[in-house]
Amino acid sequence: MIGILGGMGPDATIDLMRRVVAATPAQDDADHVHLMVDNNPQVPSRIAALIEGTGESPAPTLAAMTRRLVAMGATALAMPCNTAHAYLAEIRAAAGTVPVLDMVTLTARQAAATRPGLRRVGMLASTAVRLTGLYDAAFRPLGVEVAFPARQDDVMGVIRAVKAGAADAAARQTLAEVADALHRDGADLLLIACTELSVIADALPAEIPILDAMDVLAAAIVDAARTSHPFAAEVPGAA
Repeated sequence: MIGILGGMGPDATIDLMRRVVAATPAQDDADHVHLMVDNNPQVPSRIAALIEGTGESPAPTLAAMTRRLVAMGATALAMPCNTAHAYLAEIRAAAGTVPVLDMVTLTARQAAATRPGLRRVGMLASTAVRLTGLYDAAFRPLGVEVAFPARQDDVMGVIRAVKAGAADAAARQTLAEVADALHRDGADLLLIACTELSVIADALPAEIPILDAMDVLAAAIVDAARTSHPFAAEVPGAA
């Protein structure tokens, strides 16, 4: 049983569930992954806490969600929000011995494995991801540089539009333009590192090499559900 810390935002959580279903080699209902989802849209704003510095920390709410999922029998945990991985230490402390999949580290490893010789990754992510250096820390040991768009404010506008259910043609065009500029500026690979942007990933130019962290997490969830000891290496201190 895989527990999902969701609601950040609700569309992204549902999108992850769809991807898990699509990634599962199933012949019947019983072959699919048993998911237990806490789709909690009341998690305090990561933008307010990390970018604006005016909001309360989401950590206590995320820790409470973690304890609840563990108490209900989750054997591994996952969270479809890149920014909220800034609180991964607090979540793991609340999870105890239950493994928590680290979407950021798993995605960095997958990017390097997918494109040998990778040197520069273009980030389509929240400004909070840039400020916290989540992917910088994950890619640094791999010798990969992380680059954010010059039009980062426009990216935040697209993210807010998705959260508001208002990602119209103009928002999708903006995302496509930002992606194209990152690629032309020398990014070997573009990384979708905001699950709100994953929801409208089909707006991105098909000719640009892209990796979506949401796909990496969905595959990891399927692997965890089909393994006796899911992601032992993701548990601090585990062998």
